[in-house]
Amino acid sequence: MKKMFSRAWLLTTLLVFAGTAFCIRMGIWQLDRLEQRHAFNLQVETMRAKEPLDLNQNLPDDISSMEWRAVTVSGEYDFENQVALRNQYNGDQYGYHLITPLLFNGTAVLVDRGWIPADGNAVPADWRKYDEAGQVTVTGQIRLGQEKPAFGGVADADTGSLDVWNNLNVVRIAEQSPYPILTVYVQPNEVTNDTIPPIPFQPVVELTEGSHSSYALQWFSFAAILFFGYPFFLRKQE
Repeated sequence: MKKMFSRAWLLTTLLVFAGTAFCIRMGIWQLDRLEQRHAFNLQVETMRAKEPLDLNQNLPDDISSMEWRAVTVSGEYDFENQVALRNQYNGDQYGYHLITPLLFNGTAVLVDRGWIPADGNAVPADWRKYDEAGQVTVTGQIRLGQEKPAFGGVADADTGSLDVWNNLNVVRIAEQSPYPILTVYVQPNEVTNDTIPPIPFQPVVELTEGSHSSYALQWFSFAAILFFGYPFFLRKQE
């Protein structure tokens, strides 16, 4: 202990302690990520086990807690107030996703109608060629919006009305709507071999624990090596 805090080794000792604390913190962070993954998996499994929710017959107050539940809703699209989500791909083709309000029972829900190519679709007037007039029935999954961009993403403006968005921020999109919109959106089911835009899609969801357990073990091992190995290193120097 005396040598660890001697003048010659003090800086090294402090660096070892700092490195140990960093490794422990990273291990705890990985355990937190593991708990989040468990909660996500439970949410998906629980919601997918439930009967499909018919929004025309039952509109729960806690619908925002039902992400990933199967849902069906019938109504009419409002193409005057639809928006687009940029930076979307169909294979290697760049484009947008059309996000269109579906009016039903005096309210509305946003529907991610799917991918359209970027070419020839620069402004909202161009999107009208994808209109689906009259009553439609949409089946898919309840999804939550994305208020903040993912790591490295670009945030949208906090104010003002936008036609094209970087993030599917349901709350902000609702603010520019002339009528109430639910705090969730519907992601329609994919149609096999569908090649006519807008092309709906469903994300691939992996219900696994990932590598968080092994990463946590590695970080804690690094911490143990630093903390307990350092005194032996100093003794060897003698």
